Amino acid sequence: MKVLGICASPRGSKSTTLRLVQAVLDGAKASGADVEMVDVCDLEIKYCNACTVCFKEGKCVHKDDFQGLYDKILAADGLVWGSPNYFDTVTAQMKTLIDRMADAIHCQLLRGKYCVSVASGGNNYDQVTTYLDGLMIHFGAFVTGNVGATMSQGQAALEGAEKKAVVLGKSLAEDIRTKRDYIEQREMQEEIREYFKKLVKMNKENWEHEYEFWNKLNWN
Repeated sequence: MKVLGICASPRGSKSTTLRLVQAVLDGAKASGADVEMVDVCDLEIKYCNACTVCFKEGKCVHKDDFQGLYDKILAADGLVWGSPNYFDTVTAQMKTLIDRMADAIHCQLLRGKYCVSVASGGNNYDQVTTYLDGLMIHFGAFVTGNVGATMSQGQAALEGAEKKAVVLGKSLAEDIRTKRDYIEQREMQEEIREYFKKLVKMNKENWEHEYEFWNKLNWN
């Protein structure tokens, strides 16, 4: 059972978001998971240029650190996505990573995985966790839950969130182990999956890689 934590705070070891991601990983590890943390801000990930080569060929034209991280994302059973709240959304580093994963949403490549979102913010964090939770469902993954800290409430808010994060990490590991079915999320995923199958079929002349991917699945 592999759980990958992805933190996109530029504050490095001083990051409160990093502390929360690590707490989730600690909980997952205590429940038997093999865990790894990646700091996106330590990587070189270039902006998506909308060339659509990944749709056509299944690989990106950029030569940077994205592919190594992407391979880890696809190999993981569980994912912990963490970002502070920057002007009501994720950091630029996290958004750049997400934008490079366009073929993953078209092909629903996170199907069967379980995710947790983590955030911190001065006045609120739920704009970020709501965004990340919804995104993961659109990628085909189940969402175990989220946790965050509102730092204007003081150090006690962070410490309380860390305790919740450890518990959430244990729940994440349990979901992976039991293959928990979140019925409401699955119903949403089925609609999204049908949408992307139709989209790929409509663009089959230009999106050869994605069309062949769905063909191999017999469009199921």
